[in-house]
Amino acid sequence: MKQIDVCLTPDLLHLHTIENTIVVVADVFRATSCMVTAFAYGVNSIIPVATVEECRQWQERGYLAAAERNAKKVDGFELDNSPFTYMDQRIRGANVAMTTTNGTLAITRSRSAVKVLVGSFLNLDAIVRYLKTEGYDVMVLCAGWKGRVNLEDTLFAGALVERLKDSYAMAEDSAIMAWRLYSEGKSNLMTYMANASHIRRLQRLGIQKDIPYCLQHNLYDVVPVLRGNALVKMNA
Repeated sequence: MKQIDVCLTPDLLHLHTIENTIVVVADVFRATSCMVTAFAYGVNSIIPVATVEECRQWQERGYLAAAERNAKKVDGFELDNSPFTYMDQRIRGANVAMTTTNGTLAITRSRSAVKVLVGSFLNLDAIVRYLKTEGYDVMVLCAGWKGRVNLEDTLFAGALVERLKDSYAMAEDSAIMAWRLYSEGKSNLMTYMANASHIRRLQRLGIQKDIPYCLQHNLYDVVPVLRGNALVKMNA
């Protein structure tokens, strides 16, 4: 039977073997939610990079560029890390370079996997449908916060485990933990996450509207996949 595993932070990725695995990267607040939204609104490709310097190099080559650090937009770039920014006509057909504090780093660290997919609550069932057609093991890589575990990405991992547990065996305790957390909180994620560290961080910055948006389930039938150095829409 295929297995599903959860890596709670990229700093633990070295403990896993991913060469024969599909990795689903989740950075719910807000990088992967932005990426899914961008593809739903017609972006052509997104190049995820680990550093601001790399992002600036792509910007100099004519790409729209998005840079975020510590939940704030970096000066000198066109786009930020709010999904509402990507509901804009200027991104339709565009190629975007993006760097974020956690999400793009997690994606770049996953390159040795069979495939790297971008997951969020916004495209949860689209990810599930795709994975059920594949024969590989799955690992959910939670982007976390600067190497630390966070609640929102762990809850997404649990939601994915819940939907796949009849097709995949839970490989390790982290998958069981994530599933049980989601089972406990799924009836009202906003209330369950009220004191989560990144929610408090976003609230301090006045970015409250992104929170309920990113916790919505299945707004988009979109599966971004990494091909070479760029994310593209599956089957595009």
